[in-house]
Amino acid sequence: MTAGISRPRSASAAVAGALLCATTACGSSASSGSAEANEPKTTWEEPASYSYMLTSTTQVLAGTFRVKVRDGRVTEVVGVGEDARRQVQDLPGEVPTIGELLTRLEKARSDKADTAEAEYAADGRPVRITLDWDKNAIDDEALYVISSYDPTAG
Repeated sequence: MTAGISRPRSASAAVAGALLCATTACGSSASSGSAEANEPKTTWEEPASYSYMLTSTTQVLAGTFRVKVRDGRVTEVVGVGEDARRQVQDLPGEVPTIGELLTRLEKARSDKADTAEAEYAADGRPVRITLDWDKNAIDDEALYVISSYDPTAG
């Protein structure tokens, strides 16, 4: 009988597997890569005014932020936590609208980024956007999680 060699599973493979399972379980849609994935998945239109929570992990902007949008522009940002509050002071204008996040997603897709994925809510708005322009580069990844969306606030 021949004994097999057991190899430890890489952390990235474990995370990818967990994300795949989570995405499948929650029934949201994700897209990347193929020409079909570059097609818009929803007909959601960004309202002129709304509020939402953004959790961002990027090289420039990291933290959780309460965001108010009025007339298509960010009018108020409140950082949740000390680091996020400091970023709001140090980097005014860096917190995007949901429409600007969708523009970043489409730009990544047109630039043929290695990862340009989105998960959508039932109403068609994005709830998670994952970007990675070059899988071999460090610090070019971006993850945006959109929650507490309220189209009546703003």
